[in-house]
Amino acid sequence: MKRRRGFVQVAILHLLNEESMHGYQIMKELEERSNGAYSASAGTVYPALQELLDQNLIELDTESDKKTYSINENGKNRLEEKRAEGDFWIEWKERMMWKKSEESVQLRAAMDRWETEFRKAMKQARGNSESVFELIAFIDEMTHRLKKESTK
Repeated sequence: MKRRRGFVQVAILHLLNEESMHGYQIMKELEERSNGAYSASAGTVYPALQELLDQNLIELDTESDKKTYSINENGKNRLEEKRAEGDFWIEWKERMMWKKSEESVQLRAAMDRWETEFRKAMKQARGNSESVFELIAFIDEMTHRLKKESTK
């Protein structure tokens, strides 16, 4: 879960770099920036905001009616580190649209099936060194094939 929120955290930092916002504004803006492909939930945004607070990348103003979040110097520095990676909002929109695509749904389902079978194979390999080494070789081969595929 933390991995997924990492991308949301960076998106929040980008938003707060533009202006201070309260949580509901952040959720609406994230949805708008993805052309509706991402539906922000309080269950994702508020834990991400808390992690950003814990990491001292943002600050919380509780003086007004609504809690308002703003980016601090540490947050701006984090964004500067990430800036070389291209236009964040284009990547945000493309990623959110991909997650809603049929291909992505099928790929996640295939991965779920694979994980189920892998867990079964691990259970059967317990205590059998030869089976463990076969699984390791299989994983290494698949990793190699994926690396080759990703460089095409």
